[in-house]
Amino acid sequence: METKVEQAPVPAARSGYTLGLLLVIFISGHIDRNILNVFIEPIKAEFGVSDLVMGLLTGLAFGLFYTLAGIPIARAADRGARKWIIIWGLTLWSAMTALQAAARVFWQLALARVMVGVGEATISPTSHSIISDLYPPERRALPLGIYSLGGHVGMLIGFAMGGLLAERFGWRVAFVVVGLPGLALALLAWATLHEPSRGQAEGRRDEPAPARFVEVLAYLARLRSFRNLALSAAIFAGVAGTFNIWGIAFMQRVHGLGLAEAGLRFGLVTGIPGIVGTIGSSWLVDRLVTRDPRWATWIPAIGGVSMVPFSVGFVLADDANVGLAFYAVQVFLSTFWMGPAFSMAQGLARLRMRSTAAALFLLVINVIGLMLFPAAVGAMSDAFTESSGNQGLRYALLVLALSNLWGALHSLRVGRTLRADLEAAVK
Repeated sequence: METKVEQAPVPAARSGYTLGLLLVIFISGHIDRNILNVFIEPIKAEFGVSDLVMGLLTGLAFGLFYTLAGIPIARAADRGARKWIIIWGLTLWSAMTALQAAARVFWQLALARVMVGVGEATISPTSHSIISDLYPPERRALPLGIYSLGGHVGMLIGFAMGGLLAERFGWRVAFVVVGLPGLALALLAWATLHEPSRGQAEGRRDEPAPARFVEVLAYLARLRSFRNLALSAAIFAGVAGTFNIWGIAFMQRVHGLGLAEAGLRFGLVTGIPGIVGTIGSSWLVDRLVTRDPRWATWIPAIGGVSMVPFSVGFVLADDANVGLAFYAVQVFLSTFWMGPAFSMAQGLARLRMRSTAAALFLLVINVIGLMLFPAAVGAMSDAFTESSGNQGLRYALLVLALSNLWGALHSLRVGRTLRADLEAAVK
């Protein structure tokens, strides 16, 4: 059994500041990642490409290299200074976001998008590891949920700002405006970001060196809880993320909204309910897991199943206002997995496995959610458009909505082995 050691807890003010700074960095990343979604229609028209190609640009070009880079970056984070990995990643993705404005042919835009993905691969595995050393397991879902809501804040800002900037100045200027502030944020992180000792929040003795990658992979692969947790998170994230990628184009094609109006309205119904849902579900799980850790899997399953009828309502509504009202509830429910899943993934890993575990967890999420789902919807949209005109995207999203039931099934399966697997992590 692992021994406990005396480590002074991180002062609350420092923990709060560190969490807040990581949140702001994550928001910056999601603005830079998601603003491209606003420009699907003008970029498609300028470069003369199909929905499938745009699905590959928004999903695969980012997700493949985000995933491939994530593993070696996480291994470096488990060995050394996590702070510097975050700083260099933030610098890279901010510069590459701005550089997308200079693309004159499609492959140049795709290459810059790839490098945005490589830069952003640094942030979540390292941040999850740092946050886990700031807060003990019974109080970890809420901080990780707060960190995760950066995705919704980033989408709100990116969608709203991107639509307004693109309509007034063009999509190229918008890339520059959102990319450059990240360079100043990197300087702030260099000056003020605190990295706690490993295991500090739990009074656990740091391990002398990280296990070899194959040992980490074998250890996590043996845990049925981790396997099902990763699959459920991948499906939940894939459904929600693909709706976010195609939602603005859907509002333009099906409901006839202009770019600025679609971006602003979609950003509001994506951002605000997402923030409320992420905080609320994470807060609730932190209070329930002290009674039974399986609540961390039951709450996401409830959200996943409940989301389906609202997704169908959004897709089939004839009125844009009614559809957006359905979508607001959909987004609220779609966030229930985030804080609990990331918290459980960290709890199932050992100390010097945490960044790598987060990267592997994100690998599964990104292969399914960022690579397969957006491209699949693009391909279905192209196929359905041949017979249904501008309704093709509607029917593709309808198929997507039903996938959440599959995610909920895997979430419920986590509970069967969760207790035993959590105990194994501290032995």
